[in-house]
Amino acid sequence: MTVEVCGVVLAAGEGQRLRPLTELVPKALCPVGNVPLLDHALARLAGAGLTGPDQVAVNAAYLADQVVAHVGTRTHLSVEPDGPLGTSGGVARMKDWIGGRGALVGNADAYLVDPFREPGKDIAALLEGWSGDTVRLLTLPCRPGEAGGFSGRRFAGFSLMPWHWIRDLADEDSNLVRTVWRPAEAAGKLELIGYDGFFLDTGTPADYLAANLHAAAGTALVDPSADVTGVVTDSVVGAGARVHGTVTGSVVWPGATVAPGETLTNAVRAHTGLTVPAALSARP
Repeated sequence: MTVEVCGVVLAAGEGQRLRPLTELVPKALCPVGNVPLLDHALARLAGAGLTGPDQVAVNAAYLADQVVAHVGTRTHLSVEPDGPLGTSGGVARMKDWIGGRGALVGNADAYLVDPFREPGKDIAALLEGWSGDTVRLLTLPCRPGEAGGFSGRRFAGFSLMPWHWIRDLADEDSNLVRTVWRPAEAAGKLELIGYDGFFLDTGTPADYLAANLHAAAGTALVDPSADVTGVVTDSVVGAGARVHGTVTGSVVWPGATVAPGETLTNAVRAHTGLTVPAALSARP
């Protein structure tokens, strides 16, 4: 039996741990490797065969106008005008659109790269052989000393849920861990699907910078429209940026400037001139 599935990207959060960057743009639109995180998630769903407003939905709350403008007509949009409802409430708000289907749900701030598969083929493992009855989580082994998780494994950004777990979700602020994942675990209906690629939750400046440096892969990843007369090493430079100084192990956002004689190291420079230092403490 083939179970009909839709895709959902959760992009409503405030990204408080990523402030002050997220005072400028929502976390879902922060670029990694010169591509907004939200677009990475949409490309992953497309690789799993899910595209367009009939098959894919995005929610928005914090700085929602920016998310709405960025998405346009590419997906269904669910706006939470009174503020983010959490992962559970966000899915609940989309129940009419989901309409009896299973839902492949991803967090916009999840950065995943599997060098052995095309984008989307890694999360497609969640769909393989699925009965439509269980809840599935994409997971990695917990790190030494890491608390929480599920049977020694930690969540890697995407989950798959059947309609009968979605239909009773309340349209209120809550999270899927409490309303779906733990109850499914207690009922013996939780399946942990292994992921063997690279994953980071980009929620802190350190993790956000680490994701960008992973995307740069030890090189200077520079948008063709950037004006670079300085030196760029192991960094990402966005569209229309101007780099006339020295940039090392950093991210220069689209439209940002690094002045002549200036040195930017292990930091994120925004288009407003805001500079956020990012200690490289992230772990894959």
